[in-house]
Amino acid sequence: MKACARGLQKSKTLQYCTYRPGGPLYSSIRHPKRRLTSTSGPITASGKLEAVQAKYTTDLTEEASKRKHGDNVDQELFLDVLGSTATKREAKAYLSRFSPTKTASQQRTQPPPKQRDVGVNLGSLFVPIRAVDEKAVFSQTASQTPFRSQAPESLHIALLKIRAPQLIDNVTLRGVGHTLSQIARLGMSPVVVVDHEDGQRRKPLDAAKMAIYQADRIVEAIGAYGGQGARRLDGVIDISSVDEQLLPSVRISGEVQVVHRDLLMAPLRRGMIPVIAPVGFNSNTQKVEPVAANELVLALTREFAGIRSRPLAELDTQKVVEEILTLQRQISLDRIIILDPLGGIPATERSHGSHVFINLEQEFGAIRRDLLVAGNEPPQDSESVESVMTKEDPSGAFTLSNPFSRLLADEAARATSGGQEQARTLEDDLNRFNMQMHVKNLDLLKDSLAILPPTSSAFLTTPYAVANSQSRPPLASQGPRVRTRRQRNPLIHNLLTDKPVYSSSLPLDRSPNPASQALYPAITSSPATFCKRGMPISIIPDPLEQPWAPPSLSNTCIDLSDPRIDLPRLIHLIEDSFSRKLDVIHYLSRIQGRIAGIIVAGEYEGGAILTWETPPSFPTDDPNHIVPYLDKFAVLKRSQGAGGVADVVFKAMVRECFPNGVCWRSRIDNPVNKWYFERAKGTWKMPGTNWAMFWTTEGVERGDKIFLDYEGVCKAVMPSWADKKAVVD
Repeated sequence: MKACARGLQKSKTLQYCTYRPGGPLYSSIRHPKRRLTSTSGPITASGKLEAVQAKYTTDLTEEASKRKHGDNVDQELFLDVLGSTATKREAKAYLSRFSPTKTASQQRTQPPPKQRDVGVNLGSLFVPIRAVDEKAVFSQTASQTPFRSQAPESLHIALLKIRAPQLIDNVTLRGVGHTLSQIARLGMSPVVVVDHEDGQRRKPLDAAKMAIYQADRIVEAIGAYGGQGARRLDGVIDISSVDEQLLPSVRISGEVQVVHRDLLMAPLRRGMIPVIAPVGFNSNTQKVEPVAANELVLALTREFAGIRSRPLAELDTQKVVEEILTLQRQISLDRIIILDPLGGIPATERSHGSHVFINLEQEFGAIRRDLLVAGNEPPQDSESVESVMTKEDPSGAFTLSNPFSRLLADEAARATSGGQEQARTLEDDLNRFNMQMHVKNLDLLKDSLAILPPTSSAFLTTPYAVANSQSRPPLASQGPRVRTRRQRNPLIHNLLTDKPVYSSSLPLDRSPNPASQALYPAITSSPATFCKRGMPISIIPDPLEQPWAPPSLSNTCIDLSDPRIDLPRLIHLIEDSFSRKLDVIHYLSRIQGRIAGIIVAGEYEGGAILTWETPPSFPTDDPNHIVPYLDKFAVLKRSQGAGGVADVVFKAMVRECFPNGVCWRSRIDNPVNKWYFERAKGTWKMPGTNWAMFWTTEGVERGDKIFLDYEGVCKAVMPSWADKKAVVD
């Protein structure tokens, strides 16, 4: 009864509190006639009961609303995860790496004690009393159980840069914030860097103000979807002079440095998303100045990688190593992400205009040269900016989604015949600016991944694609062309799979249709590029120096005893990939004088052996019936399904070694056949055998000369396995 009285007395106090819209709670003036002490009992009790019921109902309504909002967030997150189409292997890799461990509070929570089983129902007779269990214990002696501090859990971090957020509308920015909050719920902690560069010149003070304002917009967009939210961090970086680099190819130091690591790590440990504006304190000028966002990203990369720019007081090598290892155990920087209105790195050979996957060790130099050349070449005609960009570069539709690019395009479109020279200048400036941004992004990815472990990766896409949270296309009046399938979010897909949205080794004509991008420019998959430090590719002989050609009197084939080939490691690669012992003597004798070339990825993590073969019904030296044949295609088991090793080897084979086509065979029960089928121009299950034949040659029809030669070769090649299993082929 006393508890009820206290509850009613509390409701009596709450009854005189009103809420002023837009302001805090405040107490109204209490009128003497409204005091409940002098009124009749039944009426007073009824009024008190109604007040308590109203308060309780309001609390339940708010709680249900929060629960419903949380359920909606979880539902959208589950839809994004399911829509990523991750395979069983990819899902297992994600769970093993990002599955959350128990927090300290969860580890301290003890399970409820089990009741004593005495054969009868004793109710709560033996249940411990909470007040007794939680009583304070005072002791003047040391505790018998020493306290063991829990080491902080390793954080998985995604360092993300958003370029030109001032050109992004609020709806799109909120969509980006939604995706970032989902990534945080999936176990990856984003750290956001603001890049306000949009081609306009600003005073340093104005640039700093804009960067801070855009950082606040991003914080607000992330916080709109619950969770721990985001926080803008100030005073984290410092600007100072830098000494000469010891390794010119690796930027292990820079003018921008992280000086307050604890300030950076505190919100990350609490589950918040730090948002950092490129503004720092210059120790030389004693002023707060804007810095290049790319330099800030590199400074954060060095900090998360455990590379400190400041020298230690004692030049002790062992101490330096221990400090770096300690920092690396605390943090794992897994992703470098760039959200740029221009999208991924452009590629002229692809229909959608961007590279799908870049192996930096192999392709960085060539791609950078192409971008520099493209930035210096003006258009050859006087067409409008939009027509030039959409015809010569299909990614122009996304480039024009940049309001700055659209402004230049509109100005060029309004130019009269007398102002064609001015329009052409605008086109040149726009093209040059876009290529400069692409070069800067490529350099940033190369410098960042160079100081990170090989498992780290980078991803470039547009903010409009990231804002897509599996929503359906809004255009309902397009009849049968309407897409009703929910679109995958590229960042969610990349987090779960550590792969590009689709494989880079797919034929160019099987890439996503760019026509759908014009219909839904903000919803469908936009140009995106996935990068890894990767591995070098060795092609023996180099087709650029010595094109592969069939054996003849003037052209002799290489041999596996070539000093450029590590034969023991090549044999280990084949046996590990196929899980079978190779009959080396039989195999070497069979391919003797027939080897067209060998492709090796990295330290023999993957490779291919290609030969020249002739159908058994023709002489071996008949030049009219010699066909290129993929004899062995192998990837180490530990590299299968990750790192893009198979894609890199296959792409080198079909684009550099045999661009006119190659054939191979595979057993019909081989689980890799689906992967082969997606990349082959044709396939044929050979009757009476256990083999399926594949080829990448254009225009091959069943029954023609090339088809018959391919079939004859694929049927005649003898296996070279040491187990001598009697497999019906």
